[in-house]
Amino acid sequence: MAQEEEEDGLVYTLDEALTSVGIGKFQYMVMCYAGLGYIAEAAETQILSFIGPALRSQWAVSPTQESLMTTIVFAGMLIGAIFWGSFSDTYGRRKGLLSVAIVITVSAALSAFSPNYNWLLAVRMMVGFGIGGQSVYGSWFLEFVPPQNRGMWSIISTGFWTTGTILEAILALIVMPRLGWKWLLALSSIPSFAALLLFVFTVESPRYLCAIGRTRDACDILKKIAMVNKTQLPPGKLVSSQQTEELLSPGKNKISSLKSGFSSLLVLLSPTLRRNTLLLWVVYGGNSFSYYGIILLTSLFSSGQCQHSAIALHTNNDQSLYTNVLINSLASLPGILLSAIMVEKVGRKFTMALMYALCFLFLLPLLAPQLPALTTAFLFGPRTFILGSFAAVGVYSREIYPTSIRSTGTGVATSVGRIGAMVSPIIVVQLVRGCHQMAAIISFEAVLVLSAASVMLFSLETKGRELVDTLVV
Repeated sequence: MAQEEEEDGLVYTLDEALTSVGIGKFQYMVMCYAGLGYIAEAAETQILSFIGPALRSQWAVSPTQESLMTTIVFAGMLIGAIFWGSFSDTYGRRKGLLSVAIVITVSAALSAFSPNYNWLLAVRMMVGFGIGGQSVYGSWFLEFVPPQNRGMWSIISTGFWTTGTILEAILALIVMPRLGWKWLLALSSIPSFAALLLFVFTVESPRYLCAIGRTRDACDILKKIAMVNKTQLPPGKLVSSQQTEELLSPGKNKISSLKSGFSSLLVLLSPTLRRNTLLLWVVYGGNSFSYYGIILLTSLFSSGQCQHSAIALHTNNDQSLYTNVLINSLASLPGILLSAIMVEKVGRKFTMALMYALCFLFLLPLLAPQLPALTTAFLFGPRTFILGSFAAVGVYSREIYPTSIRSTGTGVATSVGRIGAMVSPIIVVQLVRGCHQMAAIISFEAVLVLSAASVMLFSLETKGRELVDTLVV
């Protein structure tokens, strides 16, 4: 039957195939596995907030050493985001998933056996290097989703990150008083260990297979998806987007092969992609600056004494710390939900711009000191909307790049964003500690305006747009 259809000349693209098989049990399983990557990242980054007081007590680490622990993890994530994106685009999504899971599991487990501060510092940098590969999970999942559902389901999948932060806070609340910080480190590695065990059930992205010319293998996976979802593929033969483009645009030069190593980084700055790449870097940096800065701002303002705010961060009791993390985590839920609905209704660009505008408006009253209750209420909004923007730009960045450099493009943008996360605490702490609340808020407002302007300058809207595998140059 298949041969007869192929002889009739019927063909279909990958996006047509994914639309035909629809969203079903297969995509739910893929999303849950990708969710383990989000949960692992959330757990391994949030854990530093909980073990800091214990390290000060047991190893007498200085405030500088404690801060260095956080910085070194972000540095590892910065390097890892670039490396794993390029690795995934070169060797495949599955090899990327497996390698990331191995690095996180081994280094996280070694953290629990740290005999001293230097050992812990080294292995936590390796953990950061591993969780820098979170973008691989997102790219892998997105490539299984039909165009008309891609934005919504990609954002919904990021809800696993929030789940991870909530679970980590609950785990710390239970484990820290009874078993100590080493047990918390060990138990926090369970998500990455689960991802390693369940790896055998994963399949390669059919879009990646099409990009490297293995359309027959991609078709086999699509048949499996259709069988699990109890649907059918379109009649005919699967053709890659490269084959379609060659029919529609003969004579064009195309970057169709996956670049090896860091040579793919040069493609991001090619004339076709340069504008959107640079704008994405600004947006990712602005998001990270705003997100981590607003969380820190919440802790600083909660002290009620700006001149001692930096000290207050280290003297809050554990119960207050867990509560703050839970509040911050819960604040992201409405933002993610709103973003998931809007990206398919009004588009990616408008969703991001609106999130920035709402974040800007909620921060305006804080230009002047407010009552503690009002301060908390006004800061809840920015946390909500900046997470919504984060989720939307995560979708956009994966849609704007072709399959051959999708993970690399997103990984580099994420890596650049880490710079914003590193700079934000320095600026925020110094300004608030010096009782310059207005200056601190103005810095956030300026970053939000810059991010919103960058979003509006993106060259295209990706809502409903088919993903491409090749880059025309």
